[in-house]
Amino acid sequence: MNQKDINDAVDYLYTHGKKYAEAKAQRTYLEEYRKSQKAMLMKTAMQNGVKTVAAAEIEAYADASYLEVLKGLAAAVEAEETLRWGLVSAQARIEVWRSTEASNRVMDRAAM
Repeated sequence: MNQKDINDAVDYLYTHGKKYAEAKAQRTYLEEYRKSQKAMLMKTAMQNGVKTVAAAEIEAYADASYLEVLKGLAAAVEAEETLRWGLVSAQARIEVWRSTEASNRVMDRAAM
């Protein structure tokens, strides 16, 4: 591993940390919005004559708008995880470099 690779890894951490935070915020928002969407759909179902909470819940889960929220949530999780594993990979590259440099220092001292 050369210095350019390490600089690239550090740059990646710097530039993608904010993107990761934004992706995580989007995922969290959609997780919470999913609950609100379900509640609103259940309320509408009850207003439209559905008699039980269980039946209203079935209506909510089957609604196209709820399914769209789930698709959005899936995309948000994918984006977050892609960025997270990129950050983990960059951190691992830096740790490998650090270990290699420490080993090189030990070898240099032994050669003296």
